[in-house]
Amino acid sequence: MTFTLRSAVLGILAAGAMAASAGAAEIAVVSYDMPNGSGQASGGSFNYWDLGYSGSGSTNVDGAALTGGVGDLTDGVVATDYWFNVENSAGSGPYVGWYALRTLNPLITFNLASAANITQIDIHLDNSFVGGVFAPSAIWVDGVAQAFTAPAPGSIGTVSLTGLNLTGTSHTIQFFQANQGWTFVSEVDFIGTTAVPEPGTWALLIGGFGMAGAALRRRRAAAA
Repeated sequence: MTFTLRSAVLGILAAGAMAASAGAAEIAVVSYDMPNGSGQASGGSFNYWDLGYSGSGSTNVDGAALTGGVGDLTDGVVATDYWFNVENSAGSGPYVGWYALRTLNPLITFNLASAANITQIDIHLDNSFVGGVFAPSAIWVDGVAQAFTAPAPGSIGTVSLTGLNLTGTSHTIQFFQANQGWTFVSEVDFIGTTAVPEPGTWALLIGGFGMAGAALRRRRAAAA
């Protein structure tokens, strides 16, 4: 078999492309910025704060600006029961809830761990229709309205925004409350593919280019 520099480079690039196009997976969020949830000070039965948020801001104050951390929306805990069964006055429940008359159309900025092509966002929420809690009337991603199917009235479930083609490390999600009521979200998942070869592929690239270079030097020596 004749080894040429061109065939070596093409093989290496193909290997890199295979790594870059690996199957879609959840992309980690390193921080998100948002207004804190609302609660009893805004007329709620309980407090629907992001109490365990790890960044800056008053986590026990309705609508306080939270920045630089993570909390309920990315902790891997998806609520499996209605807000009125799992929330409490301490504000430590799994949902973050925003009341339209306190925080209108909350905007959240998510910062990802690595550059990725985001193809889907899953939003886990309550649409119980109890106490003025409804699925959002609209959801915008990076300032663009998205088509979605809400969980059935009287239920909890997942809104999947599919067919996305988002690049970069920072994205915004904005919820528009229905009927001037409450929006309750327990988790947000970003799903996509990263464009960076895995460590094993980097080794292949480096070793492959070394082999290609050695072959080229041998060909030049033989021709001299």
